[in-house]
Amino acid sequence: MTTPPHAAPGAVLLDIDGTLVDSNFLHVHAWVRAFAEVGRPADAWRVHRCIGMGSDLLIAEVLGDDDAERLGDDVRERHTAHYAELTPLLRAFDGARELVRAVADRGAATVLATSAAPEEVERLRAVLELDDVVTGLTGDEDVDDAKPEPDLVEAALRVAGVPADRAVMVGDAVWDVQAAARAGVACVGLLSGGTSRAELRSAGAVEVYEDAADLLAHLDESPLADTWAG
Repeated sequence: MTTPPHAAPGAVLLDIDGTLVDSNFLHVHAWVRAFAEVGRPADAWRVHRCIGMGSDLLIAEVLGDDDAERLGDDVRERHTAHYAELTPLLRAFDGARELVRAVADRGAATVLATSAAPEEVERLRAVLELDDVVTGLTGDEDVDDAKPEPDLVEAALRVAGVPADRAVMVGDAVWDVQAAARAGVACVGLLSGGTSRAELRSAGAVEVYEDAADLLAHLDESPLADTWAG
């Protein structure tokens, strides 16, 4: 789509884990340890394919519904503890901060869209150091049903104050793409979370880039350019 010159700027909704911050494989490690400790070892690749889902869905996918109900709280608490130990390894992807600042400089609202718990959100904010440019961010208190349900994207739209057709989502997982589609928002995919180009395209991504730096290099020709008035 082409934005008419008189249109007000829209918004870019940015997933954080695996999109702006290199955290997906830290989450995988923490989940694998947690499952092993409750006597249900899980293959890391199977866990990785669930990263980006809400934790309830991830646990049910790995354990099955019955064991998820029985062991879910214990696994979740163990994951949280193990992930906290790994937070010194968190880092922003190359180009991630510059990407968000470039979008903001062009006049679009920027919303960090996550359903993470408050303590995790604070860690991610500290890593990104973008509070001075982002319009706002979401958290677990804004979401009833996690991705791939559209709650998170709809919450981010409310923070941005724009309709779905004036926003673009940026994410790294098929769950980001599916949640955006259910909210009526186009989604750009990044390979930085470990999901393939083919899978992101198949899920409905309108374009796929290697990482934040690649998207930044092509920003003004990307679908994100439709969110600022030209």
